[in-house]
Order: sequence, then C-alpha cells, then structure tokens
Amino acid sequence: MTKSLLTLNAGSSSLKFALFSAETLAEHGRGEIEHLGAQARLAFRPAQGPAIAHTLSAEEGGDHHAALKTALATIAKATPHLDVAAVGHRIVHGGMQFSKPALIDETVYAALAALEPLAPLHQPHNLAGVRAARALFPGAPQIACFDTAFHRGHDFAADAYGLPRAMYDEGLRRYGFHGLSYEYVSGRLREIAPEIAGGRVVIAHLGNGASMCGLRDGRSVASTMGFSTLDGLMMGTRPGQLDPGALLYLMSAKGYDAASLTDLLYHRCGLAGLSGVSNDWREVEASASPRAVDAVAYFVRRIRVELGGLAAALGGLDALVFTAGIGEHSANLRAAVCIGMEWLGIVLDAAANRANAQRISAPTSRAPVFVIPTDEEARIAELTREVVDASRRS
Repeated sequence: MTKSLLTLNAGSSSLKFALFSAETLAEHGRGEIEHLGAQARLAFRPAQGPAIAHTLSAEEGGDHHAALKTALATIAKATPHLDVAAVGHRIVHGGMQFSKPALIDETVYAALAALEPLAPLHQPHNLAGVRAARALFPGAPQIACFDTAFHRGHDFAADAYGLPRAMYDEGLRRYGFHGLSYEYVSGRLREIAPEIAGGRVVIAHLGNGASMCGLRDGRSVASTMGFSTLDGLMMGTRPGQLDPGALLYLMSAKGYDAASLTDLLYHRCGLAGLSGVSNDWREVEASASPRAVDAVAYFVRRIRVELGGLAAALGGLDALVFTAGIGEHSANLRAAVCIGMEWLGIVLDAAANRANAQRISAPTSRAPVFVIPTDEEARIAELTREVVDASRRS
C-alpha cells in the first residue's frame, strides 16, 4: 500500500483535490470537479500518465460526497493500492480560536460550524468536504488548515475597527484570509531570494478572490481583507472596500434586508457587476466595452492604493510578489500596477514581465518584483503531515 495524504478544497460548486506521498510529500496528482450538480466536469492531472477530463453524471458529481467518491475512483486508477493516511482540508475561517492547524474532532467541528455566518460563501462547503471525507475514511485523521491562521499574530491596531471595544473582544475584528497561499508563497520566496524574504514584502494574491498581505520576516503584519472575505480589493463578484453608509442607504431607501444584501455583496458585485461582462478577469481584460475598461481601471487603482498602504504599514518595501490566477498570468495587470511606482523603488522590466519570468523587475529596481505561482494544496499537505506527526509523538 502507498501511504498518501489527500488534500481537499471544497467550494460552493467545486472540489479541488490533490494526493501526496505521506513520507516524501511528492505529488501523485491533482484535479478539480467544477459545477457540482447535473453538469459537473472532472479534470485530473496525474504525476505520470495522460490527463483526464470529462463531464460527470448527476450521480457522479451531484454533491460533495458524490464528487469526492468520483475523485477517489479517478485517483485510484492512476495510483494503485491507494491508502489514505490522513485528509487535509482548507478551512477558510478559524475565528479567534484557531491560530494553527487542528485535528478535527466533534468539538472542533462544532466550533467550525459556528463560524459559518462569518464566511457564508465558503465555510459551509468546506465542512461539507469534511463530512464527505469522514464518511469515506472513518479511520483517517482529518486536519483543518485555516486561511485565517497566518494573520493571527497581528498587532491590535492592525486588527481593530473603530467600534466599541466590547465588539472587538467578542470577535468583530479583522481576520485576513488567503493565509495558506501567503504561507506557501513566502516559503518559496525564502528559497528563491532568502536575503529579500526576511525583509518587508507585499504579496498580491490576485484571483477570483483577491487580497494583499504585508509581511515582515515572513510573518503577516497587515492584510487588505478584514472581518469577512468582502473587504479590501474588488474581486470577481465581491465589491471590496465599501462605505458602510452605502449599505445603510440600501437598507433604508431601497428596501434591502440581510438576505438581499448578502446576495448582492457576494454574487452581484465586483468585476461582474462593474463591467457587466463577466467575473472572469480574462474576459473583462479582453473586452472593449467601456464598462469593462472602467472595471479594469478600478481594479488596478485599488491594488495600487493598497500597495501604498501596506508599504506604509511595513515602514517601506523590499519586494513585491504577484501570485494566484490573475497575478501569475496577466502581464498587462502587473504592468499597470507597477508603472509609475518608482517612488516605492519599483522599476519594471517590460520584456521579463511579458515573458512571465520569475523576476520581472529591472536590475535598477531597488524593490524587486517576482511572479511566484501559489500552491495551497502543497501547503495543506505539509501542515497535515506536521499535525499527524505531532499527534503520534504526543
């Protein structure tokens, strides 16, 4: 039997999964099932052999449990004698309680379920993946790896709002998200440029969900996301920074209630709402529609504003890193963000940027600029092994 670690990232309508060696963390394969329901589609890329892609029946991909069974059956064909030693789960919200990965027992599961109102777009689906994995692997440890944990060392001033202090003490504070991505990318930067990774670094995680993080010596100092995943940068369908007065206006003058506001803010804003084209950056960037052009300009402006703010929080800037789907693949976006940022020490190398090089800044740039692909699944596997090993020693 091949002892393996399975990682799961369960979203509202998708399931990302990957398989790693429990001993060496070598990757055996990874894949995704999108559009859970009647028209789910599987894509799987084994470490060896041809990729697999096909549409699933409702029985194969109708919900998270069915999707997980299908994913495992697909993995088993490419990896004979599969033995899942542990399952690592991406859990978006760990609240105040969880500052490191945790073995999921009934008490931990109940605590995570209680946090669902804080991340309604993610947490319920993360836990659906936990339930499915527990049913299929009743003897395997289930490990929660949190997107918020990376930011739990912030100073009070970085996490607080100007609300009554009792609300902060009860948990109404800035949590920050995308921590698993930031952990992985900061680790890779330490391998690539250790002399820089120990300094003042801003990482821009730019995808359908987007945020930025200021790090000092590899530790989170400030994040653009706050109490929820709605704050900070504009995203695919989420607005980012918003004046609370706008919400009061929508409630008092337009008749919005909590349910309609939730639908608006999580599903009908962002690139999709502003451009009228799509929540997909590639489609918006390629569109000649004036509204799409405006949406691109707004997204770029928000990134530049947050970059300046994070540099202020850090007391300067020693490096900028782009990551995630947009950050890794959109040379135009990176150029628009960096041009005119010489005052922060950033000088872009246009040719290197167009070539998607790892280092896209000019030799004269005081603050180098990198493009580093993120790998949340690999980080989940590392954390899962650490928790399992620690539990065996205790």
